[in-house]
Amino acid sequence: MGLWAVIRKSDGVMIGQCGLTWQPWKNRQVLEIGYLFNRKYWHLGYAAEAAAACRDLALDRLQAEEVCCIIRDSNEPSQKTALGIGMKPQDGEVRHCRGQDMPHTRCVLSRRLREGQEA
Repeated sequence: MGLWAVIRKSDGVMIGQCGLTWQPWKNRQVLEIGYLFNRKYWHLGYAAEAAAACRDLALDRLQAEEVCCIIRDSNEPSQKTALGIGMKPQDGEVRHCRGQDMPHTRCVLSRRLREGQEA
């Protein structure tokens, strides 16, 4: 578990990080796909590709029941990435970050729902 380096194959440049981590959510731990990319590489599909690989690792190889992304409500690009890999908004929570309250949404994809989508 953890964030792994995302290396662009064409030139070996590290362009960001992506991976699976356990995160607190409403008094329990949830398996989250996290992604952080250098701004220079935003909107090029790298986050979606890396997040999809982590989704597949969690649901297929690790047999997790579900995987999620916890995203600040104002972060539309990250929301688009989560929706693009098949997640759906499920619930919300206000978190205190950097001295202020910030609403967050948890987007979720369960293995059961994914299997139903592929059938």
